[in-house]
Amino acid sequence: MRRLGSTRRGRRTSRLVAAGVACGAALAALTVPAAGAGPLGQGSPHWAPKDPGTPKVRFRGLAAVDRRTAWLAGTGGTVLRTTDGGASWRNVSPPGAGDQEFRDVEAFDARRAVVLAIGEGEASRVYRTDDGGATWTESFRNTDPKAFYDCLAFFDRRHGLAMSDPVDGRFRILSTSDGGRSWRVLPASGMPPALAGEAGFAASGQCLVTSGPRDVWLATGGGAHARVLHSADRGLTWTAADTPVPAGDPAKGVFALAFRDRGHGLAVGGDYRPGQPSPHSAAVTADGGRTWTPAATPPPAYRSGAAWLPHSRTAALAVGPTGTDLTTDAGRTWRTIDTGSYDTVACTPDLSCWAAGEQGRVARLER
Repeated sequence: MRRLGSTRRGRRTSRLVAAGVACGAALAALTVPAAGAGPLGQGSPHWAPKDPGTPKVRFRGLAAVDRRTAWLAGTGGTVLRTTDGGASWRNVSPPGAGDQEFRDVEAFDARRAVVLAIGEGEASRVYRTDDGGATWTESFRNTDPKAFYDCLAFFDRRHGLAMSDPVDGRFRILSTSDGGRSWRVLPASGMPPALAGEAGFAASGQCLVTSGPRDVWLATGGGAHARVLHSADRGLTWTAADTPVPAGDPAKGVFALAFRDRGHGLAVGGDYRPGQPSPHSAAVTADGGRTWTPAATPPPAYRSGAAWLPHSRTAALAVGPTGTDLTTDAGRTWRTIDTGSYDTVACTPDLSCWAAGEQGRVARLER
């Protein structure tokens, strides 16, 4: 038995080493600017379209499992799934959900996923599947007309949260401990008061994100300050920190967060109205969100989604309607590498990154 265990560990180590070598090569190709750097060109890493054949759907929900498996959630109650790297897509939408606005999806593998429908009152719902979307169970329907759920996130396969815009002056948090099969509203006593006009943005499924078994962050806008709220106990108690991302208007604030560990995070956003300037559209933290510093060279316009590149401490992507930006210094400076429109982005441990957005646009980063 000891010999068998050693063999398995050796094989696993070999796979990890190989993955590390491949990762290093991929990141080097992506992060070294070419002469006359501009949008990514032929032969370099680029967004390769993976057309799902749904041009009228806007996909703001994206769950990337690995380079072969991804889930999409969008308008018209649409949920799609691929298990062959985007070569083909299966429509696995919940029956009767055609009037739902799906804005977030969290997938555990090719068979198990949870999707969030947004809206006032009963329009906010959660569905779960355990068979790849062949059947769905509605596990939560909001009955409070004052609640409007924006995002959901999971710590592991069992524990997760969903967040609503403020109800009675505080953000509302929904919790599950059985993988999204049932939900309960957490007490509001641990949540600081919301600012006047403050809310979350259901733009990319990234206004609520986790890192590790207990840490979670919530992004806001619309109030006098764009804030990030942090909980280290799975949503029971929270602290709030101002960010330098502009706010003070219902269209402005932090739209997406990405944390590579419990200390280092990115915030992106701005003003989502087309043509409006978005200075200071990104910020960084190195202390778990207690303090935020503006990016020295931010993305040139509003960005709605962000993701760290796999196994990298310094490289990340930000996406929005006017392009994709890359940072190679942990969010201090950004440069535009693509001008296509995407709303959300996600990367996986096996070195894949996916993006999705309007007009049925879906792509995977390829070389």
